[in-house]
Amino acid sequence: MSTTDKDWVGDPRNASPDGEFVRDTTYIDDRITADAPAGQPTAQEDGTFHWPVEAGRYRLIAARACPWAHRAVIVRRLMGLEDVISLGLAGPTHDVRSWTFDLDPGGVDPVLDIPRLQEAYFNRFPDYPRGITVPAMVEESSKKVVTNDFPSLVRDMIIEWTDHHRPGAPNLYPAEHAEEMEEINKYLFTEINNGVYRCGFAGTQEAYEAAYERLWNALDWAEERLSARRYLVGDHVTETDIRLFTTLVRFDAVYHGHFKASRNKITEMPNLWGYLRELFQLPGFGDTTDFTEIKQHYYIVHKEVNPTQIVPVGPDLSGLATPHGREAFGGQPFADGTTLPGPLPEGEGLKNPEPFQK
Repeated sequence: MSTTDKDWVGDPRNASPDGEFVRDTTYIDDRITADAPAGQPTAQEDGTFHWPVEAGRYRLIAARACPWAHRAVIVRRLMGLEDVISLGLAGPTHDVRSWTFDLDPGGVDPVLDIPRLQEAYFNRFPDYPRGITVPAMVEESSKKVVTNDFPSLVRDMIIEWTDHHRPGAPNLYPAEHAEEMEEINKYLFTEINNGVYRCGFAGTQEAYEAAYERLWNALDWAEERLSARRYLVGDHVTETDIRLFTTLVRFDAVYHGHFKASRNKITEMPNLWGYLRELFQLPGFGDTTDFTEIKQHYYIVHKEVNPTQIVPVGPDLSGLATPHGREAFGGQPFADGTTLPGPLPEGEGLKNPEPFQK
């Protein structure tokens, strides 16, 4: 299958015989690592390549609409990598070929000088057969994609880029919680992060109802867990919280109606709602969340789900700026000695902020 045959560039998908949504999770699994020698990427025994950590060499291509890319944008900001890894932002909508840079002057990424992310994939793999996905790390000089494996891409920004982290950057992957984080991360992916898609793209009533039950079992688990603790793991924000945040912040605006995940809104679940408000109010979270682009992506691109492509005006999201009360559980967002990120770099502010975000 050629890339142009893919009918869902941002969310690669397949359908099982019973109508269940099955995500294509095969990615370019090269990595950027601290121990890779300078220069050209080094071949590994498993057939992948390790690329060297090098300031100014790579450009993170993301889209504010995409929850998987949003994770990478948040981590880049929290780690203070804005001057080390440049950021390119694709527009919220795309066609069957690729994410496009229609937000930039002339519809061309100003650093890579390409109109479509597809070109960076084809520069390295001329016959690349899979979906053109974000986030993707691209080598600026060659304009070739390095990796689009979003879990390791994000993790490596936390673990492998430490020499370039800002002073006071948080520890988002504490070793003492690594085992528990991995267990919860896996559960979040299968049941919540991908669970909303399993509801939205179900091909039969039976598949939808099964997906709906699984999703709400998991959201009830998260609501219960957060009734007794401030964060999912430990006493501070971790990568695990970022993984849940990017789904929760899209839930009421998109997944509740568009994906028919409609038992409750997050605003109706007191612990998840307080937790979401706290995270949203932290630098790196709310200031990287563009609800206009999120809604445009889902409601315009998913024509099978929303044939009219009408984008809803609501919901009212101003409650995200209200007090959250999560201090009652103890702990704090980041450990002592950690500092919050500074102002957003010039040119990286939201293009479509909600009134309460201004």
